[in-house]
Amino acid sequence: MSRMTYDDTAVPERLPRGRHGLPREMVVASQRERIVRALSDVMAANGYTATSIAQILKQAGVSRETFYEQFRSKEDCFEQTFNEAVADLSQRVWEATDPGSDVDPLLRFERLMKTYLEGLAATPARTKTLLVEVFAAGHKFIAMRSARQAKFVDILVNILEANTEEQRFACKLLVAGISAQVTGFAAADDFEGLRGMEGPLVAMVRRSGNLYGDAPARYAAKSA
Repeated sequence: MSRMTYDDTAVPERLPRGRHGLPREMVVASQRERIVRALSDVMAANGYTATSIAQILKQAGVSRETFYEQFRSKEDCFEQTFNEAVADLSQRVWEATDPGSDVDPLLRFERLMKTYLEGLAATPARTKTLLVEVFAAGHKFIAMRSARQAKFVDILVNILEANTEEQRFACKLLVAGISAQVTGFAAADDFEGLRGMEGPLVAMVRRSGNLYGDAPARYAAKSA
């Protein structure tokens, strides 16, 4: 069984026993993928504080030496896992909301929410690690999450055409509310509930007039 990474290179989840003749870079990529996945699985079950490197090694099926060839510590592994997961989700969001894909900003917003929520719901262990355990990991990681949240605000500002300070502030509050909701659903292991946010969110923004930006008001005028 193999997994397609974002650059479309096949990475085996488990290496064949004995001599396999696989290139060194593929071996390293496979080991790294298993470690990263194991970290998310173990932390989702036990929490950041209670997760040990030994547990990660057992889950991943790699040696301690292999772990330290790629990561300096549990914190370093968590940070790289966080950054890679966010980069993956951000790429998917960008592709879904590319201005060239559709000129209707509210369709772009709908695609944004669908892609974002489905991306979170499709990877429960990783999502719990990123949204819930990040708070146990310390101030550094909370700041990293806040920085990513600010980029999400920038995306909404662009899509909804938030041209005033008041509209930008409303977008910040909207993103803060979405963040709180998805974190709550993830903490409760309610990933269907997380997916269910899409419809109400889209409907709310469509009915919001010019609260979040000029695009929803323009849509309402066209629909009248």
